[in-house]
Amino acid sequence: MTARARHPRPGEGPSTPATVALDRAGIAYTRHAYDHDPAAASYGLEAATALGVDPGRVFKTLLVDTGRGGAAGLAVGIVPVDGQLDLKAVAAALGVKGVTMADPAAAERSTGYVVGGISPVGQKRALATVLDETAYGFATVFVSGGRRGFDIELAPGDLATATGATRARIGRP
Repeated sequence: MTARARHPRPGEGPSTPATVALDRAGIAYTRHAYDHDPAAASYGLEAATALGVDPGRVFKTLLVDTGRGGAAGLAVGIVPVDGQLDLKAVAAALGVKGVTMADPAAAERSTGYVVGGISPVGQKRALATVLDETAYGFATVFVSGGRRGFDIELAPGDLATATGATRARIGRP
């Protein structure tokens, strides 16, 4: 007999460093677990489809390297999953000359999360963070909850508070 996949209801889901951080901060959020397909081409678009949400409301967490060296040189950009991170715009928002995408292994070491499940909330090290301006066009947005197959939904202002994010237009279609 094969096991049936269980589809958790909103509000259910694992406890992760992201949910612990939000609970400690008293920030309201909703947990959304879904069945993750390891063969999915895009974790973020998979989440949008699985949750039945416009991809513009689902945001991915991308780490960039500012060239300052080590973990101190990493920063976070949060952009919609149906777009891309504009490296020049995020560099300008961070006040640095330029950035490159961070090495995935360095991103995992710094955040404590695995690629495809990196949450902007509850990372091991507090990193400079920029939230794309488009998030503020929605009452709530979705970001990784710290595991593949698990997103959290919260108000953009609360996401900015939880991550210390600045607001800037850093995404592009």
